[in-house]
Amino acid sequence: METIINKKISLKNTAVCLGSFDGIHLGHQQLINSMKLKAKEYGLKSTVFTFYNHPATMVKGRELPRYLMNNEQKIEVLKSFGIDFLYMMSFDEGLMKMDPENFVKDILVNRLNAKYVVVGYNYRFGYKGKGDTDMLKKFGQEYGFQVEVISPVQKNSKIISSTLIRSLINEGNIIEANSLLGRKYSIKGNVIKGRGRGKGLGFRTANLGLGTDYVIPKFGVYKTYSLINGDEYLSITNVGQNPTFGDKGINIETHIYDFQEDIYGENIEVRFDSFVRGERKYNSREDLIKQVMKDMEIVKGCK
Repeated sequence: METIINKKISLKNTAVCLGSFDGIHLGHQQLINSMKLKAKEYGLKSTVFTFYNHPATMVKGRELPRYLMNNEQKIEVLKSFGIDFLYMMSFDEGLMKMDPENFVKDILVNRLNAKYVVVGYNYRFGYKGKGDTDMLKKFGQEYGFQVEVISPVQKNSKIISSTLIRSLINEGNIIEANSLLGRKYSIKGNVIKGRGRGKGLGFRTANLGLGTDYVIPKFGVYKTYSLINGDEYLSITNVGQNPTFGDKGINIETHIYDFQEDIYGENIEVRFDSFVRGERKYNSREDLIKQVMKDMEIVKGCK
């Protein structure tokens, strides 16, 4: 896969799917797979077009949604689909003010040379989202490309969406969120110096510093897997504020089983598997240690 980021490069004869693709969940995957089939059928280059930053960053006063993945993760996952091109552009003021027809002419026609376009049922484009799927089909007839609109993808009678998945993660329902993502929800960050409390309690932890405004799971303890230098290890992760010690802010601390290496400063990925229990405040340090030992046995037992 060739990745094009913020470069004015024109492609030749593409089948392209459009969207934000935060999480690249099962609904997004339906778009990508449909696009790939048409690319193969018509001899076109399979292409995903998306923005490097969320469009809401350009709208004053609008609350930004937390991310299900950063761009590095997005690129990694898209590579696994075997597409020809990933075309990413920063959503800036120029794009924000571009009317729907100019978006079609500048992006789809001049840059992507699209012959086949795949979008979701609720896709919007152009200034203030004035363009919809019906308008896109009309422009397709005018500018020489076909448009395929994918119906909502459902699972367990629910329409799969990034918004729904964010809500499930906030609730601690990691198993269902993972089933809609088609893989484990994960966060990446650098291992930073913590308070050294874990080691003093008898179990070392890696404290994760996040450079991305991720969706934060419900406070509590999780069975996780940690990816370090390409190797995956069973781990247990606490997300929360450590109420027993009166800490403030959000802490993400991971104990990695059968791992003793010093990884301060390294970038690791923590993959959430299942929710073990909610965050609690304990009366004493000893009570906390007893509970953590039970949690560790639970996680190891359901390996």
